[in-house]
Amino acid sequence: MRRVTTHATFIFIIGTGGAVAQAPEPFVLGTIYIGSDATSEIGIDNEDLTRTTPKDLQEVFKSEPSVSVGSSLPISQKIYVNGVEENNLNVTIDGARQNNRIFHHSATTYIDPELLKAVRVDPGVAPADAGPGAMAGAIAFETKDVNDLLEEGRSFGGRFITEYQSNGNVFTNSLAIFGVTGGFEYLAFGKYADGGLREDGDGIDITGSGTQLTSGLAKIAYNGANGSRLELSYENVRDDAQRPLRADFAGLRGVLATRTYTLERQNLVLSYEFGNTTDMWNPTIQLAYNSTDLYTGPMPGSTDAYSGETTSLTGKFVNEFMVSNGTVKAGADFYSDVADINGEGTAIFFAEEKATNFGIFVQAELDLTDRFRLSTGARYDFQEFEGIDGTTYDNDGLSANISGDYDVSDALTLSAGASHNWGGIALAESFLFDPAWTYPASIEPVTSENYYLGANVRLGNWDLNARLFRTNIDNARTLLDPATGLFGASPGLVADLDTEGFEVSADYNWSTGFARIAYADIDNKINGGPADSYTGRYLTTPLGDNLVLEVANTWDPLGLTLGADAQIVFDETAAGAPGNKIGGFEVLNLFAEYTPRRMKNLTIRAEIDNVFDETYTERATYGQEFATITPLKEPGRSFNLRASLRF
Repeated sequence: MRRVTTHATFIFIIGTGGAVAQAPEPFVLGTIYIGSDATSEIGIDNEDLTRTTPKDLQEVFKSEPSVSVGSSLPISQKIYVNGVEENNLNVTIDGARQNNRIFHHSATTYIDPELLKAVRVDPGVAPADAGPGAMAGAIAFETKDVNDLLEEGRSFGGRFITEYQSNGNVFTNSLAIFGVTGGFEYLAFGKYADGGLREDGDGIDITGSGTQLTSGLAKIAYNGANGSRLELSYENVRDDAQRPLRADFAGLRGVLATRTYTLERQNLVLSYEFGNTTDMWNPTIQLAYNSTDLYTGPMPGSTDAYSGETTSLTGKFVNEFMVSNGTVKAGADFYSDVADINGEGTAIFFAEEKATNFGIFVQAELDLTDRFRLSTGARYDFQEFEGIDGTTYDNDGLSANISGDYDVSDALTLSAGASHNWGGIALAESFLFDPAWTYPASIEPVTSENYYLGANVRLGNWDLNARLFRTNIDNARTLLDPATGLFGASPGLVADLDTEGFEVSADYNWSTGFARIAYADIDNKINGGPADSYTGRYLTTPLGDNLVLEVANTWDPLGLTLGADAQIVFDETAAGAPGNKIGGFEVLNLFAEYTPRRMKNLTIRAEIDNVFDETYTERATYGQEFATITPLKEPGRSFNLRASLRF
């Protein structure tokens, strides 16, 4: 525990050093808020992302103890919100629903944080207009626009970023060009990252941890004189390197070997916002297509390789009505999802599943009084599912949500919410498809219930939050046979998930900085029994207790910002794990960012990740409960240098 105390004390000193000399004015840098102004929403905005400069999804969510990301390799990272794996949430990128359930050893949503300007998470209770399949909430990623990059008063600009990480000798370079002319906007961004194997805190190479990443983003938009806007965007991420045989853990029974993994995800979005809007006519139309392709090379001694693909064609029409005390959104959406697999070598075969869905929805956001805010809505979905052998199922169901905030006083807000969700039949993962499957007469559609209670207290510069939450998912299509412990034996196998927990946080803000501490405790069960990361595939993983601390302060006359963050994860009991527990860890990261007074267009950033060279595995990483598995360690200490030049 001595190191925990060191981390906490170090962060406290940095934070109070800036607080003593500054006036107690609100400071929004790094604020993660609970609430619609206060409910359960988690928002990570462009300022947060600029401050933290995340390199992967772990770093995007590192200040959120109720959001965990497993694996030290971006190609196998998965997000868990309130203990529920992201496949059970509605995940969108620029409004386009994602269909990325392709391989249980690979990432579900692989996105380059360099492209992001904001992330919104609705944990548990999500609005009806978030889309179908929001069984445990929604995650909305939003990529950068021209307005996020172009300086005021200019019509053209660019940004070049170069970065070096000492652990793995990773070099990263990116270039963005953007501008406006007439009513047009344009943006082009490209990035390339290359590096060798990284080492853990003991100086041992992390299997398959090399960096080979390219990403890109292109946008063009036209803004009409009548207020209309037409935008086309294309986003692409590609990772192509040697990875562990099963990319979410280093080895099995002591065998640490690699094979080729090539993952490419693409997202194409066309949207139109109508002009000449009124209080009763303010519509938006969107059409999108996304795909994820994954190639896995042969295992040692084999010639069999596999190529899987998931695609989704989606569309949405929504109109926003302005009413006397708020807004009402109503509309319709659809998706057409396909998942397929091609076997190569001696295992030549092709198989695919399909699902189409049409839904109608309405969501109201109302200020019922000066103190009481209400959000409520519903949607009805019609789904057709087609199995590998041509078997079809037609199902339909209702989803509804309600949540609200009540200001008991100027200092205290109470909030609560609940939802029932219907999700149809989810596509199975491509890499589990079996052409010999026989589908049952029916597969029960997945349903869920979500609940939360929250409180927010504001006392001067202090902002205190507490939240209780619970999610129950019934008939989630996992393909796990509980009798044999094997996946994929039958296409109709389902499971039930129960998660519950709480989160508390305290923020202290001053005019040039902030300090924050947050803690979450999450428990989960599958079919009424203990959950582990194997039986929890596509559902959950053991998480337990997680404490995060963060502080940052800016000295404007010097152009200098200093910051630190720490994560403290406590031991978790787990039958079958070495010593019957999953070990905890403490890790500290530091950064300094400097903008020269005479070169306002240049920003230099230095970081020390994992200051004390801790050897540890992130809690949400697969396989820590099993003695036969070598889990992926996180990188040891790394000295990072980054320069950003605007022109």
